[in-house]
Amino acid sequence: MGILDRVSDAGKGVSEKVANISEINNLKRKILYEEERIVEIFADLGKRYYKNPDEDPAVFRSLCEDIDARRRRIKKMKFELNTLRGCKMCPKCDAENSEKNMFCGVCGARLPDPEDEDFTSLSENDYYTESSNQFFNADSTGNIGM
Repeated sequence: MGILDRVSDAGKGVSEKVANISEINNLKRKILYEEERIVEIFADLGKRYYKNPDEDPAVFRSLCEDIDARRRRIKKMKFELNTLRGCKMCPKCDAENSEKNMFCGVCGARLPDPEDEDFTSLSENDYYTESSNQFFNADSTGNIGM
């Protein structure tokens, strides 16, 4: 193997890493967009209910279904993000595990697998996004309570 082959192999490795970083940043941007949109929908839902609590429940249900669809997308994107990083996050204790593990090394919970039927089911843990937690924990002046 000549020096040019080694340089070529090194260049391929670098370009793969750059593509991986680009894909990670793209997923992060998409997740952030979905989280921001969820907060907007929650606000719209509250405004609609405040203005007209007797409005057709189908309107509220439609907004709630939109939120749930976005939460499922976020869940899939976070799984993809962690896969690119070479890890799986435990849904129970948030511990980082090797992508080869089927169960959490800390608490023993089953780790998510996109092949599972219930992969897209939503638990209470993934109900709120990080940005919506700040939104819902803020008091009437906008200060976030601790």
